[in-house]
Amino acid sequence: MSEAVKMIQMGLQALGYSPGLIDGLDGPKTRAAAAAYAKGGAKGATANDGDLPWMREIRSVFGLHEVRDKARLTAWLKAGKFLGDPSDLPWCGEAVESAFARGLPGEPLPGALGENPFWARNWLQFGKAVAPTYGAVLVFSRDKGGHVGFAVGEDVASFYVLGGNQGDSVSIVRIHKSRLLDKARWPTTYPHIHKPLPRMTPEGIPQSANEF
Repeated sequence: MSEAVKMIQMGLQALGYSPGLIDGLDGPKTRAAAAAYAKGGAKGATANDGDLPWMREIRSVFGLHEVRDKARLTAWLKAGKFLGDPSDLPWCGEAVESAFARGLPGEPLPGALGENPFWARNWLQFGKAVAPTYGAVLVFSRDKGGHVGFAVGEDVASFYVLGGNQGDSVSIVRIHKSRLLDKARWPTTYPHIHKPLPRMTPEGIPQSANEF
């Protein structure tokens, strides 16, 4: 049994897909549900065919694990600056950069962010500041470092974040709102879609206190 697979299964179930038993086993139902989410997005939570280009990209690798799916994940991460082996190095910033490199290639990465997009807190320099909306970049505190991902939902206490290096995979987790650093960020080359974050329920989405 894998805790990472179990995390993905719980996220899929909460998003309206059926991965089969929540048992941490990477069976055909789990893979079919992950593929369906990658193609269609969260049922009732996202605009499927008209989704944001960078969100389509990160969704396309949903469920990939840094060890089990290393070859596929590495190939996707190489769209932008490549840090190296995702099983050895933190890659949340790299996942965000790769989503933009593939989905919005003309978006500038200014200053320190362009030099080092792997350091999560550098994403505070990205684009422009906005209120948290669907598809916006969220940067969180994490000990002396940070974590970065994309907003897909919220409840009273937490944001629901789609990102990399969450349980060693591309997954959705809940992160407490108190950890958010400054405002959300939105690309400068794409009109801001003021799509409110859908209200989601915490059942089935793991709470994350220390992303890895």
